[in-house]
Amino acid sequence: MKTDVEELSPTRVKLTIEVPFEELDHAFDVTYKSLAKQVRIKGFRPGKAPARLIDRYVGRGAVISEAVNHAVPELYNEAVQKEDVFALGQPEVEITRLEDGEQLAFTAEVDVRPKFEVTGYEGLEVTVDDAEVSDEQVDDQVGNLRERFATLTGAERPAQTGDHVSIDLSAAIDGEKLDDVQASGISYEIGTNQMLEGLDAALEGLSAGESATFSTKLVGGEYEGREADVTVTVHSVKVKELPELDDEFAQMASEFDTIEELRADVRARLEQVRRLQQLSQARDRALEKLVDSVDIPLPESVVQEEVNRRRESLEQQLSQSGLTKEAYLESREQTEEEFEEELTQGATSAVKAGFVLDQLAIQEELAADNSELTEYVVNQAQRMGVSPDQLAQHLVESNQIRVAYTEVVRGKAMDLIASKAKVTDESGNEVKPETAEQAEPAEEAPAAEAAEPAEEAAAESAETTEAGGGEQPEAKS
Repeated sequence: MKTDVEELSPTRVKLTIEVPFEELDHAFDVTYKSLAKQVRIKGFRPGKAPARLIDRYVGRGAVISEAVNHAVPELYNEAVQKEDVFALGQPEVEITRLEDGEQLAFTAEVDVRPKFEVTGYEGLEVTVDDAEVSDEQVDDQVGNLRERFATLTGAERPAQTGDHVSIDLSAAIDGEKLDDVQASGISYEIGTNQMLEGLDAALEGLSAGESATFSTKLVGGEYEGREADVTVTVHSVKVKELPELDDEFAQMASEFDTIEELRADVRARLEQVRRLQQLSQARDRALEKLVDSVDIPLPESVVQEEVNRRRESLEQQLSQSGLTKEAYLESREQTEEEFEEELTQGATSAVKAGFVLDQLAIQEELAADNSELTEYVVNQAQRMGVSPDQLAQHLVESNQIRVAYTEVVRGKAMDLIASKAKVTDESGNEVKPETAEQAEPAEEAPAAEAAEPAEEAAAESAETTEAGGGEQPEAKS
């Protein structure tokens, strides 16, 4: 087999592959065996018909076409490995010469990873948030714990903000009652504004046994978006009573004997969380700064694939939440054009970050062993709420082991960048970067966020930028 590689652009190449016909013997053997099982030729059992009769029965041209379709993917992958081409995605294949008994020649155009070196990642100056915890933050955490031990007590007075009420709801449009739009025995906290627009205002001042009617737009169901008259009836009004913040509360809500010990523990836990957030910020911001300093061309098809993946992910999330894209954009005060621009920027950053991490891993010879892959699978399984065995089986069956490997190696590249950075907090104190295992993962951003952490962006693009030589090309003559 003879191969030639022509660089069409910094991110796209054209392979020209020429193969003598005798090197297609294996492909013809597979083709004849397959066709022999499909055709029925008098005098021969299924699968036993000789090649010359199959040629006559189905036509020599059909046999050659079938053999070429079988051979091209293998020949392409062999050429990619031989020429050390880091292919991205599926190639565009065209048969340029096909002479029976003589030669097969075809071309394959494919996007490739840009060639570059990662430099300047040592000594990156990065600033992260302070880890100091304020008294107000401790108060908030203790307050949240206090809320969990609150009790509800009946109140013989009109309802007001903060009260918990038991209510019935019914709706009518143009005076006609909607049997499908009613509910009873609903528990609701006034002031949360988590149900119907105008409900909180209608409940203010109502006592048990009283009703009020207000106009609002219905949400969800057959009448979604339609203006309706909703009647709310209050059955009971209850007041939330919080326990006193004293030693007795500390003993009830924790393993500590005094409220001061409880507050000290809360402060220590918050400080630990803030330190972990600092480490996560250091890794994200160091990578972001490095990526911004690198100027490389990006394959348009790879970026577009990432854009499409993010769009589909968002649409799936919205569908599961019962929201429309229009409502989502309205909540963000964003136009369709602004959304698409943000989506493209996020996808571009993700693809670029992935390339930078991959190249750094190559330069520093970073790799992942079985124990690290196992740890990754276990952590991901916990986040997804499935068993490690289930996730491992899914990765194998969907041919995603390479993606998992890539994410582990990229994590190591992230650790390397952070370890070489000069990190200080906003007060000027030096922050010592640690490894990913010591830093708690950052919360994932919505799929459409363009300004997401660079590490997350790189991880999300792992599948896209690792869709290399495993793709099976389709031949076009």
